Amino acid sequence: MIRTTIATISALLLLALPAEAADDGIAAPTLRANVTVTSDVVRVGDLIDNAGSAALIPVYRSPDLGTTGALPVAQVLSVLRAKQVIGVMTGDIKEVQVTRLARTLANKDLENAVASALERRFGLGDAANITVSFDRGVSDMRLDASNTGALQPVATRYDARSGRFDIAFEINNDNNPTPTKLRFTGSAIETVEVAVLTRDIDRSDMLKASDISLERRPKAEVTGEPASRDRTVGMQLRRPMRAGTPIRVADIVKPDFVQRDQSVTIIYQVPGLYLTTRGKAIESGAEGDTVSVLNLQSKRTLTGVVTGRGQVTVEGASQSAPMAPAVEQTSSLKRDEAPAPVDTAALVRNLVQAPASPAQAAQAQVAQAQIPQARVSQAPAKSE
Repeated sequence: MIRTTIATISALLLLALPAEAADDGIAAPTLRANVTVTSDVVRVGDLIDNAGSAALIPVYRSPDLGTTGALPVAQVLSVLRAKQVIGVMTGDIKEVQVTRLARTLANKDLENAVASALERRFGLGDAANITVSFDRGVSDMRLDASNTGALQPVATRYDARSGRFDIAFEINNDNNPTPTKLRFTGSAIETVEVAVLTRDIDRSDMLKASDISLERRPKAEVTGEPASRDRTVGMQLRRPMRAGTPIRVADIVKPDFVQRDQSVTIIYQVPGLYLTTRGKAIESGAEGDTVSVLNLQSKRTLTGVVTGRGQVTVEGASQSAPMAPAVEQTSSLKRDEAPAPVDTAALVRNLVQAPASPAQAAQAQVAQAQIPQARVSQAPAKSE
């Protein structure tokens, strides 16, 4: 009697199993704890192993693209029984996690695709400098995972005056010979990275790192070459500018180390000689500029190079008078020849003493003419 009962139960179980499981006489259907699907429906074969001929039977609608849903085990078994699938081994599984795979196109990826489609066309520049804005605020887009192809633009329209675009894309689909079609509209403008003032700056102010920020601005707003941050710091503006104004290369100059009518230190320098005196700048100049200065002691106008704040260096070669012969001699020296001695007294007189007036010069010539010339020859000394 017991043997007959066991045989009957076994026969019923074999009848309940799918055809392949009964024929093979091996593992029973086993529920999966985690299920991954790519289509819009969940089938028996997605939920259990060894589903046999029932594998293709749809039982659930898939979750949204890129999302995961949970199914209680009792509910799954009830749905499977309705499809004539029984005897499923569940183990200690409490619920089944179903995830629908998707291909996600991030908003940034879509912007890059549009920019690439417009690159170097319609008067635009590189894609990296094109800023794209979509009409409907397109966020991340999810497509079926079978859409594995690249975004290929098939129709591109752009109005250079308004900046409006209308671009159609196609993506190849592994499960469908017809590609997936996407269409985007919006605006695209070319931008440049430019240094922008963070506060109001006067012309006399030297630009500091805290005064500058980098922003991308429409190219049409920045006429001329935009100034970089590194090129701007330490410079001065040609005119006062307000905060938020983009800076062009033409807007900046080297800072004036010497201002017109400013008291300056005049440095007179030649080999072996270094003198300083007070003077007044006749013109403004930045470091390295050549400016004219007035020696306040001698009232002589000199030309020198701005070498620091309030400093002008006058080199002997830049002045006329006593230095000219010495320069000519030393400029033609041979390798083994010694340089001619520098007349230090003449240099000092040239820098410090005031130039003689015409009347004084004439009097000096008359006085010199009245002095009898001393004879060179002398009587030989008598020997003792």
